[in-house]
Amino acid sequence: MRGADKLVSDSLATAKRIIDPDTPVLARFDSAFYSANVAKAVRAAGVHYSVTLPQNAAVKKAIAHIPAEAWRGINYPQAIYDDETGRWISDAQVAEIDFTAFSSKAQEEQLAGRLVVRRIPELNTTKLAAAQGQLFDTFRYHAFFTTVEQSVLDTVAADKVHRQHAVVEQVFADLKAGPLAHMPSGRFYANAAWLVIAAISHNLLRAAGSVAGGKLVNARTVSLRQKLVNIPARIAHRARKLILHLPTHWKWATAFDRLWHNTLSPPQLATP
Repeated sequence: MRGADKLVSDSLATAKRIIDPDTPVLARFDSAFYSANVAKAVRAAGVHYSVTLPQNAAVKKAIAHIPAEAWRGINYPQAIYDDETGRWISDAQVAEIDFTAFSSKAQEEQLAGRLVVRRIPELNTTKLAAAQGQLFDTFRYHAFFTTVEQSVLDTVAADKVHRQHAVVEQVFADLKAGPLAHMPSGRFYANAAWLVIAAISHNLLRAAGSVAGGKLVNARTVSLRQKLVNIPARIAHRARKLILHLPTHWKWATAFDRLWHNTLSPPQLATP
């Protein structure tokens, strides 16, 4: 990714200015940030590096050398949705092996660490049907590289911590399904203003969903717009008041009423 090292360097510099200097920092990335330049920027900032790896020849070779007895079963408290199979995955196995990242680069650019691998059974019916019978279990592998010592985060803990970086991906998906589906201008500053407004609207929608409660707490912003914002209604004037007539037998009436009163009602007096 062009300019990724500068982006990472600036972000880490900002982070280190606003947190306790003794607080350990872990920079987590997806595979787009697996590069020697990014790793160099992370090391220069004095923080740890955790990055998803592409399934290249070096990674596949390392995975093949993991002993069978090294795999440990784990059960996720919350299932993870797998896009390839269209299923929720609640069980998997993890293992790790020593790994040197960027081994094809010069010695000073190479980085020693741990290759942590999570594997799940192959459930893609198309792939299984293409095979001539299944003589043994087949798995799909998801690997990441980390410089965090094993004494700090063991295999299971390292896998759990690294997967938490995917939380921000849901925010990106929400924004791409809405205001960031396209940029409105060919001018940088116009798009920058649009981005700020998009972030503000996203935060307001998320806050509205939290106040409305129920299933809307975890709903995507596109659902919040459909259920709380884009509502067919009729405005009437009576006794110098505006009255909003909402649909009869509306499924989300209770949630909207909760949002309306919690947002527009006078603040409650604090009890001594």
